[in-house]
Amino acid sequence: MAHETTLDVTVMGREFRIHCTEAEREGLLLAVSYLEQKMQAIKQAGKIVGTERIAIAAALSITHELLNLRAGKGFDIKEFKRRIESMVSKLDNVLSGQDHPDTLK
Repeated sequence: MAHETTLDVTVMGREFRIHCTEAEREGLLLAVSYLEQKMQAIKQAGKIVGTERIAIAAALSITHELLNLRAGKGFDIKEFKRRIESMVSKLDNVLSGQDHPDTLK
């Protein structure tokens, strides 16, 4: 049996104690950070008031993201590559117009 540890985390100013294995620790810390970011974004948007309602909205948003990823809709590698190629092209164009310190005049 894996050794359990206690992890103290804070979400929206509230402290929680989570029991987990050492192997789960890093993943749980990432999950807490992601949840906190989602909840803070919802709170800052100002459309939803109350911690419980914000938590439910964040849970629905994260669940929707997960289901889209599972359905294969979440990450379009072709679109990702196209955007990177476009950025590289734009950077090349910008850099080609600049004087480089190693270029002799």
